[in-house]
Amino acid sequence: MTTKDAPSLQDRFAGPPVVSDADVYARQGFGRSTGVGARPAIIVVDFTNSFVDPAQFGGGNIQAAVTATARLLAAARHAGWPIAYTRVVYASDGSDAGPFARKVPGLLTQTEDSQATQIVLDLAPRANDLIVRKQAPSAFFGTGVLPWLVGHRVDTVIVTGATTSGCVRATVVDAVSHGFATVVPSDCVGDRAIGPHEANLFDMAQKYADVVDSAALIARIT
Repeated sequence: MTTKDAPSLQDRFAGPPVVSDADVYARQGFGRSTGVGARPAIIVVDFTNSFVDPAQFGGGNIQAAVTATARLLAAARHAGWPIAYTRVVYASDGSDAGPFARKVPGLLTQTEDSQATQIVLDLAPRANDLIVRKQAPSAFFGTGVLPWLVGHRVDTVIVTGATTSGCVRATVVDAVSHGFATVVPSDCVGDRAIGPHEANLFDMAQKYADVVDSAALIARIT
């Protein structure tokens, strides 16, 4: 090898080229869109007083997500989309507590009559909406959400709520696992910490859901 052919010191020690996370997933075929079908429904996950209050389970960008969700729900009601809500509710004696509550013991304060477990007033349910109580992260686990969706012939589940990294993500994974096209309006979900929020939005967008701005969904309705 001549001196002319020898790699420079910069080339020898530069290391591998920098590739973004998005590029890695795109190269492997992740992140395709499933779209919005003809019969969407919205699930509002745990937007209750305790999950908005930073002194309890709230904080971060959750209040902003409530505000954005209120706008989306107004448009969805105008279009006649079915809407379901979840509340975390445990028996007052803790008899239905499992590993989830042992992991987060404060959840046992979430009882039926507690003001903490009531849905925030800005998103108050209407007479025809479904409200389910749950003791696990997913809106589907141990609730009537799946038969309700099937009964309404829903083909697309739009998931809003809190927290992005917890019960929202669990609901999204179960929705796609049950065969529904799944959509997450990014400004309608929130978390007590922004890092987990952003990381989970990225991951859900690559594997499980279309992650879009709520304005895009509202434009579709109106």
